[in-house]
Amino acid sequence: MRRALEVARTTPAGDVPVGAVVYSPDGEELAAATNRRDADGDPTAHAEVLALRAAAEARGDWRLTDCELVVTLEPCSMCAGALVGARVGSLVFGAWEEKTGACGSAFDLLRDTATMHRPQVRAGVLADECAGLLAEFFAARR
Repeated sequence: MRRALEVARTTPAGDVPVGAVVYSPDGEELAAATNRRDADGDPTAHAEVLALRAAAEARGDWRLTDCELVVTLEPCSMCAGALVGARVGSLVFGAWEEKTGACGSAFDLLRDTATMHRPQVRAGVLADECAGLLAEFFAARR
């Protein structure tokens, strides 16, 4: 999670500071990304989606079976769907997202019995530090 926080701190100005890192089954960093919706003008440019795309390219396979996605904020429904589609083995996230979180907060796409692939989930890792980064960002915007 410390690496994901480091990545989040490089988020382009104006974008919500979220960092995501994908690790291979042997612990090698395959990809890292930040949110870039505003920077790229792309509604799908969430850190998780960009990291999954880059990891699939690095691995030469869209199936990220047994890989781990580490992200500073609980994924939304789009990002949760992307990690299910990529067959990610496990998810680790920091701060909870009570309004849009799709991994246990607002709802739980990853544990829904209708979901074909259910990765392991570890939540709340360095949650205070992850939430603090977000709080600083939103306080500066108000």
